[in-house]
Amino acid sequence: MRVAVVYDSGYGHTKKQAEAVASGAVRVEGVTVALVALAEGEPDWTAIAAADAVIFGSPTYNGTISARFKAFMEASTRQAWVPQTWRNKVAAGFTNSGSWHGDKLNSLVTLALFAAQHGMIWAGLDLFPGHSDEAKNRVGGWLGAMAYSKDEPPELSPIKSDLDTAAYLGERVARVALQFARGAA
Repeated sequence: MRVAVVYDSGYGHTKKQAEAVASGAVRVEGVTVALVALAEGEPDWTAIAAADAVIFGSPTYNGTISARFKAFMEASTRQAWVPQTWRNKVAAGFTNSGSWHGDKLNSLVTLALFAAQHGMIWAGLDLFPGHSDEAKNRVGGWLGAMAYSKDEPPELSPIKSDLDTAAYLGERVARVALQFARGAA
């Protein structure tokens, strides 16, 4: 079972989330993860196509996903949309911003619509919102994992509970993808 985590990170906060998502996915026996960092150049289209699930991540800038992630979405038209190579893969998403709300939901909606256009099956969070800084899903997202990255370096933010939420999302997606694989067998 393969999971691809495709993400953009401007300052390192989303990279920390992506690494947490990957760490959660590999908790599931037999799962391998390919981290696809859009900041490193041309995406590994082969790794994404080979994945059983794809988890998308972008920082929220000005109320939506980053320009680099938008460019990836546009580039995916020829690579994946026309041939429908991502059809029926499980998909999910995560984001963070430098303010408590920051219109993160709009970024997750954008990622979910992108996945839907590719014929993917979206898996959201099944965690009730936490009521403290120590609780998972403290930001209260259902559509995906949200983090609040204060105006501080990624060594300090996002905090542990936001990273735990991201790891939970990775594990959940891997388990959902395994359920689909078993059902197809």
